[in-house]
Amino acid sequence: METECVTYDFLKIEKKWQNFWAEDRTFRAIDFDSRPKYYVLDMFPYPSGEGLHIGHPEGYTATDIVGRYKKAQGYNVLHPMGWDAFGLPAEQHAIATGVHPAINTKANINNFRKQLKKLGLGLDWDREVDTTDPNYYGWTQWIFLQLFKNGLAYVDEYPVWWCEALGTVLSNEEVINGRSERGNYPVERKKLRQWVLRITAYADELLEGLKELDWPDSTKRQQIAWIGRSEGLDIYFDLVDYPNEHLVTFTTTVETLFGASYIVMAPEHPILAKLVKPEYAKEIADYIAQAAKKSDLNRTDLAKDKTGVFTGSYVINPINNKKIPIWVADYVLISYGTGVVMGVPGHDERDYEFALKYHLPIEAVLTEDLKNPNPVVPFFGKGYLINSGEFNGLSSEKAKEKITEFLQKRHRGHLAVNYKLRDWLFSRQRYWGEPFPVIWVDEEDYEKVKKTSHSSISEMMPKEAVTYDLEGKTYFALPLSTEQLPQILPIVESYQPSGAGESPLAGAEGWLHVYLNILTGEVIPAKGQIPEGSEWVHGHRETNTMPQWAGSCWYYLRYCDPINKDSFIDPKLEKYWGTPDLYIGGAEHAVLHLLYARFWHRVLYKLGLLTTPEPFSKVVHQGLILGEPEHRLFKDAQGNLVSAEFIKDDVDIRSGEVLESTKLDDNEVVKKGEIFVLKDNPAIQVESRSFKMSKSRGNTVSPDAIIEEYGADALRLYEMFLGPLEAMKPWNTKGIEGVARFLKRVWREYIDEEGKVSSKISDSLEESLETEKVLQETIKKVTDDIESLRFNTAISQMMIFLNHLGKINSFTKRTAKTFLQLLAPFAPHIAEELWVRLGEKPSISNVPWPKYDPSKLVQGDVNLIFQVNGKMRAEKVISKNATKEEVLNYAKEHPRIIPYLEGKEITNVIYVPGKILNIVVK
Repeated sequence: METECVTYDFLKIEKKWQNFWAEDRTFRAIDFDSRPKYYVLDMFPYPSGEGLHIGHPEGYTATDIVGRYKKAQGYNVLHPMGWDAFGLPAEQHAIATGVHPAINTKANINNFRKQLKKLGLGLDWDREVDTTDPNYYGWTQWIFLQLFKNGLAYVDEYPVWWCEALGTVLSNEEVINGRSERGNYPVERKKLRQWVLRITAYADELLEGLKELDWPDSTKRQQIAWIGRSEGLDIYFDLVDYPNEHLVTFTTTVETLFGASYIVMAPEHPILAKLVKPEYAKEIADYIAQAAKKSDLNRTDLAKDKTGVFTGSYVINPINNKKIPIWVADYVLISYGTGVVMGVPGHDERDYEFALKYHLPIEAVLTEDLKNPNPVVPFFGKGYLINSGEFNGLSSEKAKEKITEFLQKRHRGHLAVNYKLRDWLFSRQRYWGEPFPVIWVDEEDYEKVKKTSHSSISEMMPKEAVTYDLEGKTYFALPLSTEQLPQILPIVESYQPSGAGESPLAGAEGWLHVYLNILTGEVIPAKGQIPEGSEWVHGHRETNTMPQWAGSCWYYLRYCDPINKDSFIDPKLEKYWGTPDLYIGGAEHAVLHLLYARFWHRVLYKLGLLTTPEPFSKVVHQGLILGEPEHRLFKDAQGNLVSAEFIKDDVDIRSGEVLESTKLDDNEVVKKGEIFVLKDNPAIQVESRSFKMSKSRGNTVSPDAIIEEYGADALRLYEMFLGPLEAMKPWNTKGIEGVARFLKRVWREYIDEEGKVSSKISDSLEESLETEKVLQETIKKVTDDIESLRFNTAISQMMIFLNHLGKINSFTKRTAKTFLQLLAPFAPHIAEELWVRLGEKPSISNVPWPKYDPSKLVQGDVNLIFQVNGKMRAEKVISKNATKEEVLNYAKEHPRIIPYLEGKEITNVIYVPGKILNIVVK
């Protein structure tokens, strides 16, 4: 061990213990250990060039606390880390610099790893994975082939977001208001050949599986909405100009069919061009071009103004044979339903707004009261049918049943289930991604392969061929044999996309064209004449690459068996480790990552390759950490100050005047209760808000800088102390000083000025009754709070306990050690150091977790609520016999109450024995 510190030299202490954990492999998970297993997982980061930001340590610290706690409880803990390292930023860096993305990515990973180790996380670094490592993505390719073999992967032309400046396809999430999230370049809809995964085949299973998961309700609701299952009717509207053809609409409100006064088609509908009359052609062409620049979210925004153009064509309403017009409007999406919607303006808000704008008929066919001769229009509820022929007077529910029967008997409609969920576009026109393990051949060679192929090729061939057409020729997809995996990314001369919708791989001629031996599965570059023998065929590789989502769909499995060369996971290890018991990550991944991973996992489960149907049984989202509060002062046109209480969105709500604002420094404002006011004029309230951290706003905070000034333990404690884990919280660098002082006080309680163990720590075997009581309360509170992830209140209780130690003359060594055990998951470096100073062997994380003794808690204790000005600020277990004065003193010393009393005058104290203490301050 290094020379002991006299003072609390946190940088030296933290480096010392980080080195010890690495050399000792303290947090190594042991396969097939006899202890019960516990698998705790973080959503792994993308290693960007900017390094970690201050939000990363929040989730990582939370999982580390749980992992260390479970280890002390006797569990074999698996807490791994890895890198989601494929992605567009690395590719853009390569385009700009000419440096291979792997070089930049490796440098970023090294920086991230170094930063994570500075946080003192108890990670098993032996299990580190990197999605760009061929030993990893070879198995990603293998899993893709399972999807391919089972008919869950196909090729089609899809309208996708194309960014000319970036030269690539972007996902919906990468497009904001018609521009790329990265670079803010314009984007447009463009049809390109895409690999697509048939996730819709699992829509019902993905919905049903949510019921058994311990996930936030909001996350479940988002997935349910994203899948968007609805039961209804497909209705056929005959085209007036084409008697043998019809448009199909999907509806869940067939009872309103008599009120359908127009039809709306999506701008991308394949037969739209056929229906447009010449006099409307230019207007519709311009309209389609504008729609191609809008996101689906923007197009379907209920608040936005509805737009559309008449096609000049008509359909026949099958319920009443009325001729109604066909319009095109961008609020209809080709990706939902049939891309055709019937407009019922009397009973749908969106249709009503559209009909008003374009002077289309609005007729009431539902009423709340049959006796009312003037029914309300529009009416959006359930009611009874009117103006609906033989169905008049029926309730909405009964009418739905009868009209459905009517249409089915006449073959004008059939029951249908519809989903908002679309099949997953699974390809990108980029270089930096997993290559598809596919060779394209012509039809003649494909038939040859079907008859005489190598076993691992034939085993992976789907029943229905996957094809695409190019320049009048059809190509067929062949899987690579498993012996040819991983298919390595080639070196290319340029990372610049072709500009024609193909990735840079299209220019890698020596890699692109190959000869395939259909008997052995061998693939060689196509140089010169095809080798002799009928077993060789000519083909070309797929030039698209997989999206970044691919590697993150299954990484949690690879952590269990990270270096296996024979399987993506050993079945015995999969059965032993199972899936993560706790998964913590950002709420921004509530839908796509979690949904995609669930899909892949279910496919592998149904193929008998996994033993569980779901990947993540318990998910928790840490809240966003915002930048430090920003203060703004407002003035009107005459230069008069306007108090923020009269302002909303920079507008004076009294006059409607748009105000000018200036940013204030912290020293120009002062806190007054729950608000901030101008220091020089306390009558003027200033706006105080925290924003999401971003480089453009200049409010980012580096964890490295915080660690250098306050230490990793202080950073860990402060991020957990800010508030509930799931809550959104503003960062305040000044606030960390409080927990830094707490750690210094811990040090002073244990170590004297000469660097020796404090004389307050006695060798007595008996602890005082009062100290024993507070200790047992603390054991119980910290244990319960870690179990329920209430880390902030656990820290509050430890602060209360430390306050108690500061008031007494001595406490036992047993008490000193127990407190360090409770502190260790939160501030592991100082706990390890003091543990060794007390004469114990490292590591403290190997020592069994303390159990509280209920017999040592005074009977009749109650949980008392502390309020300030009527708002709950803290709570504490105290004796129900405590006097008002004793309770008030407890409150004044509570770390969560102190900030609300500083500089304030107490005007009244209201005490309800055993329940509430309310302190009233000016």
